[in-house]
Amino acid sequence: MTARTIAIVAMPGVIALDYSIAANILGDQPGYRLLVCGEAAASGGVRIVPSHDVTAVDEADIVVLPGFDDPHVPPPDAYLDAIARGFDRGATMVGICTGTFALAASGITAGRQVTAHWQYTAQLQELYPSTKVVENVLFVEDGNLLTSAGAGAGIDLCLHLIRSDFGADAELAAGRRFVAAPARPGPQPQYVDTLTPPGSDLAETRYWAMENLSLPITVDELARRSAMARRTFIRRFREETGMPPMRWLTLQRVLLARRLLETSDWPVDRIADQSGMGTGANFRVLFRRETGLAPSEYRRLHRR
Repeated sequence: MTARTIAIVAMPGVIALDYSIAANILGDQPGYRLLVCGEAAASGGVRIVPSHDVTAVDEADIVVLPGFDDPHVPPPDAYLDAIARGFDRGATMVGICTGTFALAASGITAGRQVTAHWQYTAQLQELYPSTKVVENVLFVEDGNLLTSAGAGAGIDLCLHLIRSDFGADAELAAGRRFVAAPARPGPQPQYVDTLTPPGSDLAETRYWAMENLSLPITVDELARRSAMARRTFIRRFREETGMPPMRWLTLQRVLLARRLLETSDWPVDRIADQSGMGTGANFRVLFRRETGLAPSEYRRLHRR
C-alpha cells in the first residue's frame, strides 16, 4: 500500500499544542508520510521550522490546519490559495480548533458543516455566515472536510482519520501509544452544562456493558448494576457521556461489529449475535443506518 502524504500547514501564529497533536499522532502512524509546510512559525515560546514551503501542500492527500492565533485575521493569500487548491483536487481537509477559520477564509466551507472550539463558534458563524457551524460537538465530517474542537477533540479526529484509513486495530494501537482512548464519536458534546456529581462515576457499568455486548442489555439492567433509580441513572449517564444510555450502547455495538468485519472472517449472522444486534437482517439495517454502508461493503473497503 502506497503511503498517504499528510501536509501539516504551519501558518503564522500556529498554536504549538494543536500542531504537536497532529504531528505526533499522524506522523507516528505507519502508512502516512508527513510534510510540515509553511514558514518558520512561533507560538507560546515554541519555534516550529517547517520542512517544506507552502507549495508542497499540493502533494498531500490529507491537509491539516492546526489552530492559530487571532483567527479573525485570515492567513496570507499563499496559504489560502494552497488550501483551496487542495480542496478542489479532492484532498481530505482537516481543521483543528481555530484552524477551521483558515478553511473558511479560503472559501471552501460555504454550505458545509464545520465546528471549532465552543469559545469560537459564534465568531466563526458571524465571520462566515454561509458556513453551517455546528456547536458543541467534538468533530464534524462533511465529505472531505473534517473539523474539530480544541486539543482533546483534535486527538479524537486524528484517531478517526487513522481508523478510516487503516482500520480499528490501527486506531487502538495509536491510542495505546499515546495513552488515549479510542476516538469518541464526533457528535459527542464538547461540554455539559452540569458537572457530574461526586461519586457518580459510571465507568464500571460502561465497562461491564462493553464486555457483554452480546447480551440483551436494558436500561433497567444498567441502572440496577449502578445501584440507581432508572431516571437518576439516565440523567447521570447523559451527564458523563453526553448521550442517552441506549444510544451509547448502539454506538458500542456498531464499533465492535466494525472491528469484527475488519479483522475476522465471521459471517454476518455471527457478528450480529456477538455484537448484540439480533438477526443478520436486523444487523444489516442498523449497520447501514449508522455507517452508511452495508456490512459486506464495509468489509470489502476496510478489511486488513
